Amino acid sequence: MRYVKPTRFSYLPKPLDRLDFIGLFECDPFGNWLLFRRIIIAAVGWFTYFRYTTVNRIKIEGTEHLENLPINNVLFLSNHQTYFADVIAFFHVFCAVKWGFKDTILPPMYLLAPRARQYYVAASETMQKGILAKIFALGGALTIERSWRADGREVQRSVDTSAVDKIQVALKHGWVVSFPQGTTKPFAPIRKGTAHLIMANDPIVIPVVINGFRRAFDKKGLRFKKRNTQLSIRFKAPLVIGPSESVEEIVEKVRKAIEQDIPGRMDWVQGKEG
Repeated sequence: MRYVKPTRFSYLPKPLDRLDFIGLFECDPFGNWLLFRRIIIAAVGWFTYFRYTTVNRIKIEGTEHLENLPINNVLFLSNHQTYFADVIAFFHVFCAVKWGFKDTILPPMYLLAPRARQYYVAASETMQKGILAKIFALGGALTIERSWRADGREVQRSVDTSAVDKIQVALKHGWVVSFPQGTTKPFAPIRKGTAHLIMANDPIVIPVVINGFRRAFDKKGLRFKKRNTQLSIRFKAPLVIGPSESVEEIVEKVRKAIEQDIPGRMDWVQGKEG
């Protein structure tokens, strides 16, 4: 990974910003007040905590891979099952790890001072649907216009080039969660933009595999479908990607790492090769 020195942004002019030891006036590169973001993350965290620990049960594995990560230029790549429940669960874990928790979010004391340098990539249309979505967006959403899908329909439109810039800026400031399939549909193809993003920024790439969220929550992740569901989040060791690897090779690595091989695909490939 190429080291990227983290930048501290503040509403105070230099050199007065050095006096803000507790980060009261600190903001992110997009001009959002980090104190306000912490309040939003804490509020959403308290509101949703029991859906992961009481209404359902969550199993967390692999947080040892998060313990010594730098505060920025870390990219989490995961399969996707709901619009919001997945991301909120990730934020719970990230904040718990900051407090020294290992593979658990019990008890929720970490919500007293949540981690703020964290972002997630989301479709613009998703974050504009309803007041709750707009509130969640304040917690660190990097909104993008998808070029291949809109309102549940396949479309063809120009690529949102500003999305790459947003993610690059966010990586320089903190951690970014991205869903490389760009949809909650299982076994969907990995978007090549993910490979280009990795090649351009050389981040630490942490693969994540989640399960149970689709059974427990509706598509938006706001309502319960089935209670007492076993949820799981498994963080894997950082993905090793060589500087000479092609886009196709990186896409294949990501697909395997987040376990999105189509069932029976490898048997078909091996049979074809034989």
